[in-house]
Amino acid sequence: MNKDQLKKLEADLWSAADKLRANSDLKSSEYATPVLGLIFLKFADNNYRRFETEIHAEYTKLKGTRREQKISDIAIEKCGFYLPGHARYEHLLNLPEEKNIAKALKEAMKAIEEYKPELEGVLPKDEYAALTRTDKTIPQQLLRTFADIPADAAGDLFGQIYEYFLSEFARSEGQKGGEFFTPRSVVRLMVEIIEPHGGKVFDPACGSGGMFVQSAQFIAEHRKELKGSESGVYVCGQEKTRDTVNLAKMNLAVNGLRGEIKQANTYYEDPYRSFGAFDYVLANPPFNVDDVSLSSVEKDQRFNTYGIPRNKSKVKKADEGKETVPNGNYLWINLFATSLKAQGRAALVMANSASDARHSEADIRKTLIEQNLIYAMLTLPSNMFYTVTLPATLWFFDKAKADDNILFIDARNIYTQIDRAHREFSEEHIRNIAIISQLHKGRRDKFVQLIDRYFAAGMERMVENKTRVEPVSAQLLEVLDDAGGKQAVGELVRQWAGLAKLKTRYAQYLDQFPLAPGTGERAGERGQATIEQNNKAQQQLREAFDPFFAALHEGLKHLDKIVRQHEKQQAVQAQADGKRAATDRKTNALKGALEELHMEVKNAEIFYQHIHWLQQRFPKAEYEDVTGLCKLASPADLKEQDYSLNAGRYVGVVIEEDGKTEEEFVEEILQLTDEIENLNKLARTFENIIRVNVNEMVGE
Repeated sequence: MNKDQLKKLEADLWSAADKLRANSDLKSSEYATPVLGLIFLKFADNNYRRFETEIHAEYTKLKGTRREQKISDIAIEKCGFYLPGHARYEHLLNLPEEKNIAKALKEAMKAIEEYKPELEGVLPKDEYAALTRTDKTIPQQLLRTFADIPADAAGDLFGQIYEYFLSEFARSEGQKGGEFFTPRSVVRLMVEIIEPHGGKVFDPACGSGGMFVQSAQFIAEHRKELKGSESGVYVCGQEKTRDTVNLAKMNLAVNGLRGEIKQANTYYEDPYRSFGAFDYVLANPPFNVDDVSLSSVEKDQRFNTYGIPRNKSKVKKADEGKETVPNGNYLWINLFATSLKAQGRAALVMANSASDARHSEADIRKTLIEQNLIYAMLTLPSNMFYTVTLPATLWFFDKAKADDNILFIDARNIYTQIDRAHREFSEEHIRNIAIISQLHKGRRDKFVQLIDRYFAAGMERMVENKTRVEPVSAQLLEVLDDAGGKQAVGELVRQWAGLAKLKTRYAQYLDQFPLAPGTGERAGERGQATIEQNNKAQQQLREAFDPFFAALHEGLKHLDKIVRQHEKQQAVQAQADGKRAATDRKTNALKGALEELHMEVKNAEIFYQHIHWLQQRFPKAEYEDVTGLCKLASPADLKEQDYSLNAGRYVGVVIEEDGKTEEEFVEEILQLTDEIENLNKLARTFENIIRVNVNEMVGE
């Protein structure tokens, strides 16, 4: 199953499941746990199904011998689960409607827990009865929905579906959802920069376990680079809310992760004896907590090693012993730093205000800087989280960093808008930001590899898009019957034909710098070719593509004008005929086809835009400070800024392009003009109504 197919499956499953919730009286929080439990059940059943023949063969072979084993023991050994008949997905799916499906699901979950003790008390049970409050068929309808997950789907796919549903439930819960889920794209960026390569990973505010999942996925994707070293991770999480602990435990099981999740309040409990115990720490803790007892933390080495945040005013006698920490942010910052081993690395999400906090917190920050623990600071765009709309900051610690500088990155202008209230990073955004850290570490080969990956993906996308251009152009010609229109469409088709020359040019580049088949990465050793030569060849290749896209945009701009003229002529003709001006079906089809052409060009160009973005900022394929994006600050720079860790103070500001093409800008202006005209008409209508009503009221 490719990425597009998986996205469609996720969206279809969510749409079907959410539709059922919308037709009930269930809150999202009541609905989430039983739905995620069904995804888990389907995962366990698929897993068991893959090994079922092998399990039964082993059981039959050993039956009656001295080595005879229970079938449940063999199943656990082979696949990690044993599902008796009444817990099998197909059995539950095919139960008649008159049966109590909610009760059957409860018994199935109890059976899975019975044979897998580490899940005891984790899986939802009584929650299925709550689903039947307004509609007794909801459990069965949900079973049918998740039956659409292919029978051969394995752990990776289930892990992604589970995480997708977690994110959707978090989004629908809003602020409460942010307590158990950190958006995947933020976690992915944290992991790409911290680069966990095996060992123990700690999250003291683990929510539903997303940090662990992304760590494991990073390791899986980079396994070749580990060259035989220990690459697995053992995860240790703690979370104070029982329901969230259960979500995290299911998440670990679905993703096949080794580790444990414990229910604990991190301020007062330390179940893992975390001081100096972990290779990696990743977390998104609660911001600005102000009710933590000072006496409980001030003697705890987890929190006091770099200083305790205290109130600046002296405590009154009556309040002695009751004093609280003014803000918990620096308790968490202390905890992440003290939990690391000598070579450890950490990444954490923190409120922006912590970067410039004053008084006792400023002293702690200065100590952390002077002890050279902070590797990088990255400012995120606003609206990336469900809990806060303001930008947050990512802090990165590295106890084995090679210099005493701090890398500042301002990523506030890098995002994709997913709906009115939320933003995220695309896969390419994550790679582009992470490559700044790679360049800072001197890994220039990673930069040229990333450019190669974009060229390979871009060429594949363009070849695919070209096959769709001619049918869309034919649609345009059906409506544009004038000579100018035909000529404009013909020129656009001919321009796309120029792709053949670009394919030849790209093939010549690959002859000089071959890639490993199907990887988009450099094949074998670089040999005599230097990074400088490779980088120069990539820039020349990108320059060869620039005129192609410039001509496409020019052709589309010409077509836009012709279509607008066509629509205007229609309106004039309608007025001359005494008819109401309206866009006919043919013109709507024309505009739709033109919009599709715009989309094809945009899709084809996207990877080349990322190449341009990278090459423009790092033309030598090596790290350099970029105004408005990144700055490597020295100890002297930090002292000059009074030890602030606010990226904006260091990187400066640059006015970014809005990324719109000329035709997109014109289209937007025209839409806004139409909207203003309609609002003006409406205003005049209301003005007349008010005048008439006032006249009637005063008797005129």
